[in-house]
Amino acid sequence: MADYMRWIREERRMMDEESLRGKLIQLEEENVKKMITDLIQTRYMKILQIIMAGGTLPLSSLTEEEEKLYSSLMAGRRALETILNDILFGQRPRIRQSAPSGFAVIRILKEIPQIVGVDMKVYGPFKPEDIAVLPEENARVLVKQGAAVEVDVRE
Repeated sequence: MADYMRWIREERRMMDEESLRGKLIQLEEENVKKMITDLIQTRYMKILQIIMAGGTLPLSSLTEEEEKLYSSLMAGRRALETILNDILFGQRPRIRQSAPSGFAVIRILKEIPQIVGVDMKVYGPFKPEDIAVLPEENARVLVKQGAAVEVDVRE
């Protein structure tokens, strides 16, 4: 699908938008965008409905991107079940927090202006006592400079 969208965009760029062919390519691009959006939303909703009903899916029926989404949604369902069970057994819910893979949670010790992370995203500015999730490399540098300390969020 991505290859086809790239091809349509390339064709459209080379066409005179006022020509009949240019207008047809533009209409095709709009129609394909709508169809792809509908398809992906429909598949997402089906995956979500199966998970919420307590079911599972064979990974062979999913694309690579859908597998990642499925894994995240299953983790969310397990977390929800844990919270529900804790409450039903009269316990305070245990909420397990973790940083995404490749990231670290840090507590800021001094003012830090905006920085550009190794992932090219802008982070900050930060004030003392702020909690931030940064790429591990950036977090390591700030800790080494004494500007932050790593926060252990594991149970």
